[in-house]
Amino acid sequence: MIKRWIFLIVLIVLGLVLFFNPNFKTIAAGVSILLFGMITLEEGFKVFTKGPLKAILRKATDKLYKSISLGAIVTAFIQSSSLVSVITISFISAGLISLAGGIGLIFGANIGTTATAWLVAGFGLKIKISVLAMPILIFGIIFSFQKSRSFKGIGNILTGLGFFFLGIYFMKEGFDVFSQYFDLTVYAVPGFLGVVIYTGIGIFITTILQSSSASLALVLTALSAGQIEYENALALAIGTNIGTTITALIGSVGSNIAGRRLALAHLIFNFITGLVALSFIFPLADLVDRLSELIGISEKDYTLKLALFHTIFNILGVLIMIPLINKLEKLLLYLIKDHRVKDIDEPKFLNRASLEFPQTAISSLENETKYLFENAIFEIVTHSLNIHRSDILSDMKSKLLVKKSQSEIDIDIRDLYVHKVKTIYGKILEYAAIAQSELDLSKEQHKRISELKIANRKMVEIIRDVKELRRNISVYTYSDNKYIKKEYNKFRRMVVKVLRAIYSFRIEDNKEVHYQKLMEMRNKAKENTKIGNKDINNIIRKKLITTNMASSLVNDHDNVNDMIKKIIEVGELLYSEKDSILEPV
Repeated sequence: MIKRWIFLIVLIVLGLVLFFNPNFKTIAAGVSILLFGMITLEEGFKVFTKGPLKAILRKATDKLYKSISLGAIVTAFIQSSSLVSVITISFISAGLISLAGGIGLIFGANIGTTATAWLVAGFGLKIKISVLAMPILIFGIIFSFQKSRSFKGIGNILTGLGFFFLGIYFMKEGFDVFSQYFDLTVYAVPGFLGVVIYTGIGIFITTILQSSSASLALVLTALSAGQIEYENALALAIGTNIGTTITALIGSVGSNIAGRRLALAHLIFNFITGLVALSFIFPLADLVDRLSELIGISEKDYTLKLALFHTIFNILGVLIMIPLINKLEKLLLYLIKDHRVKDIDEPKFLNRASLEFPQTAISSLENETKYLFENAIFEIVTHSLNIHRSDILSDMKSKLLVKKSQSEIDIDIRDLYVHKVKTIYGKILEYAAIAQSELDLSKEQHKRISELKIANRKMVEIIRDVKELRRNISVYTYSDNKYIKKEYNKFRRMVVKVLRAIYSFRIEDNKEVHYQKLMEMRNKAKENTKIGNKDINNIIRKKLITTNMASSLVNDHDNVNDMIKKIIEVGELLYSEKDSILEPV
């Protein structure tokens, strides 16, 4: 509600300003075009986030220096710290990177955003950039109309870049015209009071524009046109950095735990960085003057000096925070706790009343175990393989299904285990123990409860197995190596076939046919574990995959076959009236 009112007020104020001051229109149009360019640029890069970018991010977050470096490089390249933040949140939520690794990426992203200042100050304001923007836009539009998703992505990138440059041009032209009628430098405030005031203005502008890069571009063009003093521009740059955290916090309101923690990390980092920059603004300004002299920046080239200042205080902020990153991680975990424990699924069929009689107790245990298997376990296994449950139940051929299911499903296996399995599993064991100790059970009834306990134990083991498999599926199904990709897709296909067979075994009348099919699958999985796989041995022998790939593949080959045996055994224990096919323990 508050956001709507703020939005309405901004629109009214903007309308009034444009009506009473037509000279402001070109500047406003420039800002709008630049923002649209940045949005389009981000949409273009989103096309490639499932491929190379995602693979790079996954591999480069095991060390803090890698995370920071990569965050800086990627952000500088794609000109979107928000996109990096979105990807980071998704990685943390999926358990692919640690919170510390994600924080490192955000720190690096702050450094990467300084590239915008250098691009605008060193390039956009030095030449007639509209001449370059037009051909980029033309080629961008041509690419955008192509059917290929990759071509469309390239088209959006080029179009976004073209609008970005065009926005800078209009902003510069607007300030040049504006300066003929108004001189904003009369509102310059010297000294530390001016620093505080203009920092606040920078925060306000960024809050309105929802982009620190756009705000900084606006400051640079105004500085280039002589509409603001250099000293005040430094404060505005600090304000834009602090202001971007407000947009991050607003965006995290409806986000998950990872999103809120990262937003708070961003706030803490930028607040400390801004505070340090404000406290030492004049010594930092002197440092900029000395460095500018050393690297050949003209004394009067205030736009490049502002870009240098922006880079220095962001790097300084990272250097200050690096030793504190572990403490920051602990602080975030303490301040933003996961309260989802309150949403834990409680048992659906277990209750004290059914413990009055052996048969009702066993029936409750069976129903609860089936519910756990058909919902939580089924979901965890399928989503870990990046396959939707609805596709398992479809008539689509398994090979086509796997080929179609290339998008990674955001899943945190540990989280699902804790909140969907662990509690119910514990309640089942407790219930079974009470039944076996308090009820007058027959030998067969004791056996049945023991079988149900084994089925539950094996389901927990299945989760552990699929968790191990998930890590490499997330890596190798997006690999450029077609051989490793093919083998992991085979693994996925094997599990799909088993799940489908169990589903048919569970719901269809002709159980004998499906039972025999499951037995064949089980025996094949058992045999595969013993003798290995000829195709895998062949690609290893021919060195078609790396040694790391080979070790992962061999381990996962045994792992997936072992998991298949367990899934079949659980299915048989729950849905078959035949004698148990469990191997002797």
